[in-house]
Amino acid sequence: MTKSYIPTINISSLIKNNFETQSAFKTIKEIEKACTKVGFFQITGHEINLKLIKKTCGVGNKFFNLPDRKKRKLSPKKWNKKNKNLYRGYFPNDVNGKEGLDIGDLKVTKKYSSNLNNQYIEFLNLDKCLNKSSINILNKYFDNIYRLSETLFKSVIKLNKKNPDISSLAFSRLKTLSTLRFNYYPNQTKPVEISKQDGVALGCETHVDSGIFTVLYQDRKGGLQVQNRKNKKWYDVPFNKKALVVNTGRALEFLSKGKFKATNHRVLWNKSKRLSVPFFFEPSYDFKMNQSFLNGSKFKNNGQIYEKFLNKSLKKFIEYQR
Repeated sequence: MTKSYIPTINISSLIKNNFETQSAFKTIKEIEKACTKVGFFQITGHEINLKLIKKTCGVGNKFFNLPDRKKRKLSPKKWNKKNKNLYRGYFPNDVNGKEGLDIGDLKVTKKYSSNLNNQYIEFLNLDKCLNKSSINILNKYFDNIYRLSETLFKSVIKLNKKNPDISSLAFSRLKTLSTLRFNYYPNQTKPVEISKQDGVALGCETHVDSGIFTVLYQDRKGGLQVQNRKNKKWYDVPFNKKALVVNTGRALEFLSKGKFKATNHRVLWNKSKRLSVPFFFEPSYDFKMNQSFLNGSKFKNNGQIYEKFLNKSLKKFIEYQR
């Protein structure tokens, strides 16, 4: 196989949320094929301004260049006893060889979070580290990438011959567990681990994601690899400055009854600094994870809530172990 193992799909026909056109149907079938065969694909025609992406990366780089003591003002309670947040915030590089910044929906206010009292719906006071202009950029990017992810999910619903608008039953902006993450790989002096399968040095261990979709921007240095489910070989995800990388997660695998499987991926070790910006598109914390949502004629509103589904997934990741 060649680099074309990771397909590139122009989704411009879906952006206006009109799923009835012939071109939209063709695009949706391409997404179906990519999700079932590979679990990863790149998208162009997404209409997220490249300047906004560049500015968003700039905010991330600016944050990670701050002194450690200032960055830790946003750390979860595990690393900063003064803070109440347990899930969102800054993760230092002594966790797993990389630094991270997890941001939830910036529409969540301190009052709303306090009244809701949910472990995942947290107010993160970015004012401690970032100026208003930077926060506005993050807010705008979150809005854009959320709408894009919702469009992708609606296309999956349409595949199952259901009304795409039922996505509102699974997603609510003030309840979503969706996360915008910045992964910063500093000058790593040694790999996080050596792959037991092929002896390759890794900067991020082999894993699958938890949510519906992950929508990623990776810089030119790349390093992301995807595992072929059949032959178990690894393939590079090539850099495309106009594209975003999409992969399926465990929640979509569950809701689709295994049709869209979450796919193993990893990041190669690289001594040079690099930044990636994944967006984890995840349902509302109280969404009932019932497979009838995508299958059958009627949605049965019962089952395990997504919050508990996510709890099990996060136990595998060091940064979320409390």
